[in-house]
Amino acid sequence: MEKPKALKEWASAIKALEDGTQIFIMRKGGIVEETRDFQVESNDFFLYPTYEHQRKELLKESYQGVIDETLALWSAQDEQVTIRSYARMIEDIEINDGEQLHKLYPFHIWTENFTEERLRWKRKNPLHLMLLRVYRLAEPLHIPIEQAYIGCKSWIELGAEIPPDSSLVPVMSDEEFATQVAEIKRTLS
Repeated sequence: MEKPKALKEWASAIKALEDGTQIFIMRKGGIVEETRDFQVESNDFFLYPTYEHQRKELLKESYQGVIDETLALWSAQDEQVTIRSYARMIEDIEINDGEQLHKLYPFHIWTENFTEERLRWKRKNPLHLMLLRVYRLAEPLHIPIEQAYIGCKSWIELGAEIPPDSSLVPVMSDEEFATQVAEIKRTLS
């Protein structure tokens, strides 16, 4: 049986997904991505928090304190990671120009500088805007950190069970989620 996937993301961005502040993440790929480009490897995945590369100046001022909150729970010597959420990708929208990206500014926690930098990196490749339906796990997972999880890559395989739907608690109602998706799509059209 295939091991479940996890997408590595800044702990501060995962917190924003978990509290409904935003419903998407943006990806171009990790530095050591096998294909050198980002690819969606699974539509259902755990959200694996990372701490090392978070930088306050890359978040809007009102969200910079979230980094301190996430770092209070973390140490570089930790031997396990706590995973509190699971996501289902509803849609992968490719962003190719700065004008589209600029329209998304009210819908996320990052600075314009950061998102523009992401778009410009590997210029010929689109920026993936992954619309995510996020769920809290009824019981957080505490997973030993394996060597395979370390490094700048987007996807990892976890030695964990795929959670049954009964243990997934949506972070927002179906109606709230549908409204946000519609607003983002209207903004991009």
